[in-house]
Amino acid sequence: MTAPVSPVRESARDVLARCGELVRPELRNAVGRLHPWVAEMAAYSFGWCEVGGAPVTAPGGKGVRQALAVLGAEAAGADGRAGVPAAVAVELVHAFSLLHDDIMDGDATRRRRPAVWQAYGTGPAVLAGDALFALAVDTLAAVPEGAGAVRLLSAALAELVRGQADDLLFATRPWTGPDRVTPEEYRAMAEGKTGALLGCAAALGATLGGAPRDTADALDRAGRHLGVAFQLVDDVLGIWGDPAVTGKPVGGDLRERKKTFPVLAALGSPAARRLPALLGPDGHAEEAAALIEMAGGRTAALAEARTHTAAARELLTTAPLAAGAAEQLTELLESLVGRAL
Repeated sequence: MTAPVSPVRESARDVLARCGELVRPELRNAVGRLHPWVAEMAAYSFGWCEVGGAPVTAPGGKGVRQALAVLGAEAAGADGRAGVPAAVAVELVHAFSLLHDDIMDGDATRRRRPAVWQAYGTGPAVLAGDALFALAVDTLAAVPEGAGAVRLLSAALAELVRGQADDLLFATRPWTGPDRVTPEEYRAMAEGKTGALLGCAAALGATLGGAPRDTADALDRAGRHLGVAFQLVDDVLGIWGDPAVTGKPVGGDLRERKKTFPVLAALGSPAARRLPALLGPDGHAEEAAALIEMAGGRTAALAEARTHTAAARELLTTAPLAAGAAEQLTELLESLVGRAL
């Protein structure tokens, strides 16, 4: 069944809202199958309730991954509802990864309120994350294409773990010298940590929508490019973004000495020799940001983001996708990475 294409082009916000309306009830139903205490922590992580279970009306995350899964099914010429199990599974895995990321990184807040490990404790947060991952596998195992779908998700999760491991290890490596983190290593890390699940979402939706393997592979590659571009833009906003928009303090990444792409690119310039001494909680974030920009770090990061955005756009243009869904995927791509480009 071919999904109807609206004569009016949907904005990215409209696409996210429409896909969210399809996925949200099933996502809530899935979380409701968990142990009540674990279900409360999961609901808190999604932004549905406060500690103790009192409901809130504020929206949670953007729902990008679930939208990619629904649009992946529509890009295969199916009704978007065919991609809902994929959307639920990737949202559960994403929430699981955030729960564990916050613990590993020591991040005390998430979406401007205490992270789950701060609100409930470290052990309970780990348990909730484990439950979400198990629920994601169970969700996909229940569909007719379950075996292949679970393999796709498992492969993406393995890459996510590899990317997260590299990101953690980057913190232990020097800023300069032969053991420094290179921009090439950073790209590989970002593809695993951020791009793998985005690509998996679109490919899973397409697979459940009946797409051939080459179409699902093209969507997977487009999602990976999107993930790298998204991470690069996030790096730029982490240094030069407006805190009122990003929710992050000015120069927060610099004070935490994160090896983000603008910093790594700037370190390749002799002009940035003083940069490592300016980073850290006792450093000078404003001076460091100015030095990074002068050394070309900001320009290099944005150029790299544009390269990956163009690659994703090219894949969406040339793959055999249903026209309406292809346009909506492109619209979503542009909105996600256009924040700083």
